[in-house]
Amino acid sequence: MLILTRKKDEAIRIGDDIVITVVAVEKNSVRIGIEAPKELRILREELAQAIEEENQKAAEKADENLLKRLKNQLRQPRS
Repeated sequence: MLILTRKKDEAIRIGDDIVITVVAVEKNSVRIGIEAPKELRILREELAQAIEEENQKAAEKADENLLKRLKNQLRQPRS
């Protein structure tokens, strides 16, 4: 992890397309502004983790349903 120190109104550039600017510094938080292409998805980390967990649950549920269907098909006699 790269750690940089920035003051209010200072920025960091990532590649050619992304600029992160420190907008405000308060007691326990920092407000940042992000300039990036619209097609680039930007999420807060806790939201990204929640989406990942929900996707995992959905995949597990889908796997369970698929296994149940396959099990039922194997039990049915062929005609």
